[in-house]
Amino acid sequence: MRVLLLGGNGQLGTALRERLSNEVDLSVVTRADCDLSNPAGVADFVTAGKPEVIVNAAAYTAVDLAETERGLAFAANAESVSQLARAAKELGALLVHYSTDYVFDGTSNKPYRPDDTVSPVNAYGASKLAGEDSIRSSGCRHLILRTAWVYGPVGKNFFLTILRLAAEREELGIVADQIGCPTSTLWLADATARIISGSAAKNAALRTTAHAVCAGQCSWFDFAAAIVEGAKERREKIACKTINPLTTADYPTPAARPAYSVLDTSRLAQDFGITPPDWRDALNEVLDRKFGSPAG
Repeated sequence: MRVLLLGGNGQLGTALRERLSNEVDLSVVTRADCDLSNPAGVADFVTAGKPEVIVNAAAYTAVDLAETERGLAFAANAESVSQLARAAKELGALLVHYSTDYVFDGTSNKPYRPDDTVSPVNAYGASKLAGEDSIRSSGCRHLILRTAWVYGPVGKNFFLTILRLAAEREELGIVADQIGCPTSTLWLADATARIISGSAAKNAALRTTAHAVCAGQCSWFDFAAAIVEGAKERREKIACKTINPLTTADYPTPAARPAYSVLDTSRLAQDFGITPPDWRDALNEVLDRKFGSPAG
């Protein structure tokens, strides 16, 4: 199977490259090869390689900057995605695309299902929703995987930021009133590989949106505490002794965040036979990858 992976040097792209390289005929595309912030020529670039599956792990993800760089966010997350969908339609290829929990407004009190009403509260979420809409309207075969709070052992993410700050500071303050699903790139890459190598990837009728996050839920405060504790268990040099819970009002940001963005993954299990691991187990796998297993 010929698979074209965009965003191959990103945190998710790195995990996908590692997971897929021995299973498919994989072509890895980086920003230097095809920059999605410049939509012109994206469709022609993709069709030239004649892939059977297009996996788009590239995106504009600077949530706060998107408030002032709206044009860049929409170019990468909507206009270029429309070009990818056009190429997939022309080739008869499957487009696997990652979207976000930030398409929801966070006012729910139960996990969001794929068909629930969307209402982004920031420019980043709006740009990702526009990308979703362009895929659906194209008529191409597609699988949109909404994910959330993505982190891994490489790249720029909350996990690595907390490890750095915890090594430098004795006290941290972390927002405790935003609830979501931390999702490991290692698991998300594995789930993606299982989907595209399975029979569903060959189904001409595959046009769906599913949620792909780790199981359970927590606050950013809970997630940070688990990261610090896991690093200590592995005898890493951690200076942090206290983590203080903050409210969203205590830590204002340019972009609003949904207060509750837990995603329901039942469609992932029903359609693809994939049951996500608990977020704590997935975190331990990432910690093991970075530091090794706990001492003793």
